[in-house]
Amino acid sequence: MINDVKIIVVDDDQPTRDLVVDILKYSVNRDVLPFENGLVAWRYIESGNDVDIVILNVDMPGMGGFELLAKIKDKYPRIICVMMSGSPGSEKSAEKLGADAFLSKPFNVNDLFDIVQAFVVGSEEGNA
Repeated sequence: MINDVKIIVVDDDQPTRDLVVDILKYSVNRDVLPFENGLVAWRYIESGNDVDIVILNVDMPGMGGFELLAKIKDKYPRIICVMMSGSPGSEKSAEKLGADAFLSKPFNVNDLFDIVQAFVVGSEEGNA
């Protein structure tokens, strides 16, 4: 069902994570779940939970964003992955690993909204 698009946000920085979650909950009206690191998010995905979009930070302790991205794209290529980073060189690496979009930190709220909205609308059209 269209309204079942589920988004997870993975970032070890709580203020950033909370901001992204709040923006998405109110702007795209979808389920948005926060995770503080890649390992916890990966376990959630691996448990069979339905996830459509993952917004993840590159630099995190433990399982970082690139490792999580590679695992997701290897096993669940249909999941949309949006990488976030304050490091300018990260965009090319994210692209090579299969990221569907990239947000440079600090990013404009409208940029986040536009990227996610494009994927949510795209999934709606695919289900129509």
